[in-house]
Amino acid sequence: MASRGNREVGNLAASATGLTVQCKIHFKNGRRGRKRVRQGEAPPPKPVAPGNLPRVSRLMALAIRFENLVRSGEVQDYADLARLGHVTRARITQIMNLLLLAPDIQEEILFLPRTVSGHDPITERNVRTIIAVFDWAKQRRMWRELKKSTDQA
Repeated sequence: MASRGNREVGNLAASATGLTVQCKIHFKNGRRGRKRVRQGEAPPPKPVAPGNLPRVSRLMALAIRFENLVRSGEVQDYADLARLGHVTRARITQIMNLLLLAPDIQEEILFLPRTVSGHDPITERNVRTIIAVFDWAKQRRMWRELKKSTDQA
């Protein structure tokens, strides 16, 4: 009895008086990860687009976020990022190298369409060959060729 606490006592009191109170409630996220009880119907869930974001798009966003963390001083360097993320420094370098792409290519990568079925048509490995070229004009040509080859597949 004691393990149930006030809940059981409240139920006994309600059944003794013959009163029953019913209302609809739902839980909402509050501050610092706490749940808050709200009265009424739960709001309808937000519609989610079908499919998944391509991995290379997520990595591009991660590279931008990491760069902002280093610039703001929240993280000292890429080695700190590797330790915090439990990955190798080499992997952090691969991710951060996405920032060597021409800005318009970076933007296109961020807004690649969702993959509904199968594998992502454009992978990070495909993009690494473009990253190796320092001339943005050549990068743009290679990017156009990569997009053409994935459209036909």
